[in-house]
Amino acid sequence: MSFRKRNIGISDGSRAPQLPCSASTPPVRLPGVRPSAADGRPVTSTGSASLDGLFAGHGGLPLGTSVLLEESGTTDYAGALLRFYAAEGLMQGHHVHVVGLPEQWGRELPGLASESSKKVVEAPQDDKMKIAWRYERLGQHGADLAARDRTSVAASDAAPRQGEPQQTPFCHTFDLSKRLVHPSTAWIKFLHPDPNPAKNCFASVMSELASVMHATASDTIHRLIVPSLMSPALYPFYSSLPEQILSFQHSIRKLLATYPKRLTVVQTLPLSLYPRSAGLTKWIELLSDGVYDLTPFPHSADAEFTTSRDSNTKEEPPQGLLRVHKLPIFHELGSGMPLADTDWTFTLSRRKFTIKPFNLPPIEGDTDAQQVASKDEKPKKADMDF
Repeated sequence: MSFRKRNIGISDGSRAPQLPCSASTPPVRLPGVRPSAADGRPVTSTGSASLDGLFAGHGGLPLGTSVLLEESGTTDYAGALLRFYAAEGLMQGHHVHVVGLPEQWGRELPGLASESSKKVVEAPQDDKMKIAWRYERLGQHGADLAARDRTSVAASDAAPRQGEPQQTPFCHTFDLSKRLVHPSTAWIKFLHPDPNPAKNCFASVMSELASVMHATASDTIHRLIVPSLMSPALYPFYSSLPEQILSFQHSIRKLLATYPKRLTVVQTLPLSLYPRSAGLTKWIELLSDGVYDLTPFPHSADAEFTTSRDSNTKEEPPQGLLRVHKLPIFHELGSGMPLADTDWTFTLSRRKFTIKPFNLPPIEGDTDAQQVASKDEKPKKADMDF
């Protein structure tokens, strides 16, 4: 009795040709796009490393989402963020669509900063908190989002191997005092609302945008910029009607759902004309994935911050408060990470837009604390009270 297996088929002895084992090909990486640090979804940079750090831990703006930047007063800090966003898209080879602005705006985008301006000056050792060692790094928690994001960028944008093409950085550094030299792959288009009051002024904008996205390749990333939403300086007076603006917002949501991995949208809204208490503004916030509020400080507050800070420090005083009302991709299946329950300040300099936690300056009348901080020697153990 033989013990041969009965489930083996009879073969003629000829072996099938085996395919050569090739190394697994790495996934195709789109320019200016990297996986999220939270859940791996594709994200892109807004041109500001500090703002990229406020997107629920994703390290960038997730594709298929929209962000609403609200600003109070007559300043234009949100407009500077739009310029960074557009300049970053042009440097990455993305298609940039601008609504309502003239073509001159595209020639005034900030240029790339020089290498000398990218160097970070380390703080002196005397600025460390002179308390117990376990609390030494307490004040550094979330203090420099840009530096933390640069670390993640360096990890993802590591030096390519031999034979691989050089990769462009995920987030460039721009200088507002310079003008951007558009690369050969730059693509920017200006869309203007329809002046016919009998039609929806944004219908032509959305139809043209949809046709362009349908005609381009599937690996082309698009950026839509809508500045000063419903402002009479850029749009017709009837653009603020609910049937006009809400239809436009729903069209954006539909386009984002149609192309979830190819489109991002950034809009700005002047709160001086349309406050957050208005019902129309609340509807626009509901139809946006992320909502951020920029509140500039009065000039008197800027002077107080400037005089109260140490003259030896090279940090610029904050210019306003930044409030986060809504985070993109934070509630969907538990994706993303919540931000620290703190207030944020922003500072717009010539080379960067910095966001930091809001810390009040030391009181001028507290001379005891100033004298202790000015001493070079460490406090004695008997002086520490727990």
